[in-house]
Amino acid sequence: MARQPDDKAAAKFSSEDSALVRELALLLDETSLTEIEIERAGLRLRVARNISVAATMPMPVAAAGLPVATAAPAVAAAADLSKHPGAVTSPMVGTAYWAPEPGAKPFIEVGSKVSVGQTLLIIEAMKTMNQIPSLRAGTVTQILVEDGQPVEFGEPLVIIE
Repeated sequence: MARQPDDKAAAKFSSEDSALVRELALLLDETSLTEIEIERAGLRLRVARNISVAATMPMPVAAAGLPVATAAPAVAAAADLSKHPGAVTSPMVGTAYWAPEPGAKPFIEVGSKVSVGQTLLIIEAMKTMNQIPSLRAGTVTQILVEDGQPVEFGEPLVIIE
């Protein structure tokens, strides 16, 4: 995680650094990367963008060659889950893990009672393990990610009711 700038670091941020931010943003666009982080002279700089990718699903075709009406795609269901009042969403891009180490007991299971601040899972980002805390007390009704699954910023991880 990027450290909070102190007064000295804030004083070091110059127009030269602003130009670097612009260059990195252009590099993101040119390379299709979603995030770049550099550290130079004690100043850490991270430039990231949020990309939403809508999955497309092929429409079933009837014997006559005409498309068949289908139910709403799974993409809409995932979008709805992120708006659920008990949804815990990913604060970063990384890899989600259910337990503190391989083979260890998972932090939570469906049906687990959780309290505010309790660790639900961890997300590894840039070789740093980040604990994801519960923002509310309740019962875990759904775990929406698999152990070891890559996650995007804002992706729903767990539903607590």
